[in-house]
Amino acid sequence: MDNYQIADAFSLLAKLTDIHEVNSFKAKSYSIAAFNIEKLPMQLSETPREKIPGIKGIGESTAKKIIELLDTGEMQALKLMIEKTPAGIIEMLNIKGIGPKKIATIWKEMEIESLGELLYACQENRLKLYKGFGEKTQNSVQENIEFYFRNQGIFLFSQVETVFFQIKSYLEKIFFPEIIAPTGAFLRQEIVIEALEFVVNSNVETVKEKMTSANPPQIISEEENTILYKLTNGLKLRFYTCKNNFTTQLFLTSGSKNFIAAFKNEFPTLDYNCSLNNSDKEIFDKAGIQYIEPFLREESPIIEKAKQFAINETAIIQPGDIKGIIHSHSNWSDGNNTIEEMALAAIEKGFEYLVLSDHSKSAFYANGLKEDRIQQQHLYIDELNARFAPFKIFKSIESDILYDGSLDYSNAVLATFDLVIASVHSILKMTEEKAMQRLIAAIENPYTRILGHLTGRLLLSRKGYPVNHTKIIDACAANKVVIELNAHPSRLDIDWRHIDYALEKNVLISINPDAHSVEGYDDTRFGVLAAQKAMVAKENNLSSFGLTDFETFLKEYRRF
Repeated sequence: MDNYQIADAFSLLAKLTDIHEVNSFKAKSYSIAAFNIEKLPMQLSETPREKIPGIKGIGESTAKKIIELLDTGEMQALKLMIEKTPAGIIEMLNIKGIGPKKIATIWKEMEIESLGELLYACQENRLKLYKGFGEKTQNSVQENIEFYFRNQGIFLFSQVETVFFQIKSYLEKIFFPEIIAPTGAFLRQEIVIEALEFVVNSNVETVKEKMTSANPPQIISEEENTILYKLTNGLKLRFYTCKNNFTTQLFLTSGSKNFIAAFKNEFPTLDYNCSLNNSDKEIFDKAGIQYIEPFLREESPIIEKAKQFAINETAIIQPGDIKGIIHSHSNWSDGNNTIEEMALAAIEKGFEYLVLSDHSKSAFYANGLKEDRIQQQHLYIDELNARFAPFKIFKSIESDILYDGSLDYSNAVLATFDLVIASVHSILKMTEEKAMQRLIAAIENPYTRILGHLTGRLLLSRKGYPVNHTKIIDACAANKVVIELNAHPSRLDIDWRHIDYALEKNVLISINPDAHSVEGYDDTRFGVLAAQKAMVAKENNLSSFGLTDFETFLKEYRRF
């Protein structure tokens, strides 16, 4: 163990001591020790133990910890501090712009324990509501977290999509006249992407030659017919090469492992050799089944539907089928824009209505609305509706589901809303039993119309609390409660894999952007892409209802 490693241990101990607000003097002394150790001209590991306490800048207490670290490989004081600190809090120390004091606020006041949660809080404008966090700090923290995540090599679909078309266009140019086509997870509209994948009718050596540039990407691995690169932005780029079986390779790399295995098992003697083109439709024709779009190539049951020609492709929801924005936040709580700006943007984008669902009073961290502000907001919405008709703003709220499953307003207040979205925002660490009790109670509340972001997950950072999806869906069916597909790219919650059962039970899905700005409306598209994987039709989606049908829904689904 060299001096730099020892110094790092003391530096971490200093920061964790600050975060836990144990003793500011101790924290400072550990920080000074780290500085002094790093500057030493000799290695402590090569210094006789008895001489370490006499080194200038190293006190007796520091010396004991150094010796402990050298002899055992660990420092008990640091070990204990790490044990009582969430891993995500320690990871925050890697982010520029937030030191131990700010991290302590993030953890203890905001109840945020991971970088993903912190990023989401920045996106929802929550950081700037706390002392010591202005808009500049919030923007800086967001940028630094995004940079950090890029270097981890795993991306949300939305992040990859921003660069996909540019990369695709570039590759088509440099590989011309060879054929190149996208494949893999991005083609399947997977919500999390580890690599962009392409099939090219060439060989690995040619790929390496073509990918040579002034700043060639890093080669991660190389096999006979596969080569994996890492781009400067952290994104991986995988090429599958082939000279004579392009279409075969395109098909075999387009589906999930489960899908491809099931397909091979179903058609064991199928000849995959096809004419050289960029479509694998010929393979499905040879199998004598309906073509399966890449975004449906996940699980085996879709193959049986294709054998029966039972896939209604024309019925699958499209981004243009969204008629209204449900679940949005204005600057009355933690949104960026005024209600008027939110409405005008919705009108400009061709939507027929806006469901304004600011945070409720328990969400104090998000400037949630107390009863008096609700009354003021409703009067203001009435004024705007008079101006913007036939476009309509509906009075809604995202009401917190409290720990006992109740909502955080009285029935008298809840009755004043056109629609109530019930969501869990606090105390997310729960057993499945507790989560189910809490959610079922909220679903059975007669004022709950939509269950928001069902599991509370944040992709790449928080799994969400455990739930029995079947029982939740059954409860929603029994109580005429709609299940939100939260379209924020970091959520996409309910997971599309559970939507089949919801459709089977005639439970409506609502693809909602959870928009905290007018730009957030565009997130609806990511919800649609996820819904396509479950073959959701526009008739199954509440936000696809036109204004008249939406108003009818509000009347017919009322339970009070």
